[in-house]
Amino acid sequence: MDEANHSVVSEFLFLGLSNSWDIQIGLFVFAFVFYVASMMGNFLIVLTVTSDPHLHSPMYFLLANLSFIDLGVSSVISPKMIYDVFRKYKVISFGGCVAQIFFLHIIVGVEMVLLIAMAFDRYAAICKPLHYLTIMSPRVCIFLLCAAWILGLIHALIQLFFVTKLPFCGPNVLDSFYCDLPQLIKLACIDTYRLEFMVIANNGSISVASFFILIISYIFILITVWKHSSSGLSKALSTLSSHIMVVILFFGPCIFIYTRPHSTSHLDKHLAFFDASLTPFLNSVIYTLRNKDMKAAMRRVCSQLLVYRQIS
Repeated sequence: MDEANHSVVSEFLFLGLSNSWDIQIGLFVFAFVFYVASMMGNFLIVLTVTSDPHLHSPMYFLLANLSFIDLGVSSVISPKMIYDVFRKYKVISFGGCVAQIFFLHIIVGVEMVLLIAMAFDRYAAICKPLHYLTIMSPRVCIFLLCAAWILGLIHALIQLFFVTKLPFCGPNVLDSFYCDLPQLIKLACIDTYRLEFMVIANNGSISVASFFILIISYIFILITVWKHSSSGLSKALSTLSSHIMVVILFFGPCIFIYTRPHSTSHLDKHLAFFDASLTPFLNSVIYTLRNKDMKAAMRRVCSQLLVYRQIS
């Protein structure tokens, strides 16, 4: 039968996170508070880095781009999730579902490459300090950013190819609050066994490989510092600890969700909820609270904004 005749589903129905109204209100408050906080925090980082000349360096250039991506992470999932709390029927159109998957994976792909670029930046700064500005020249920074977006786009297009090839002929209920491949392929009118392993081969392997590349690179940096100066190890560890925390927060849920075939989405969706709500906020907090220069620059920016507001 023709593939187009199979795809008669025009919308999908989310089951959401809970049937209890009290729990839904609690989740709404939690998601709304952290959505606003993450948007404000990451926007402030982008504004601070772009406006403060003291932060015009490769490290902060990459950090500002990571915060910009975190703005996208919050915006792709959280607004509809918050809005759906008050809807009896949590519906998303087929096109909206495809768009959510596409933008989610382009953002995730970009963030993966940016985290690897930030690890390379820390390697150059700690292990090659005399050649740091040569290694991380403006041209290299722009190249890394362009590579991140190109690879993110390629990754998202692969997901788009998966989705458009799936035939849907009836079932349209997703035990989730957002669209993604692991949940969507379970509704396809074909044997999904091979598709689930294709998702693992694509998303799962990329997540695991990127995670181990980052962890190994940080271990290599610490070993290199320890060999040259044992006293500098604690300083390097303090510098890298924020990066390692962000890597674990980002890759932990990705590895858990995308490396288990035939997994039930009941646990996945709760992990995804906290990942979508909390991680973008924690990223901004981790990178600012542990960075004296960033905190000082933020105070200057906030002071300038207050003065400007009083004058106007």
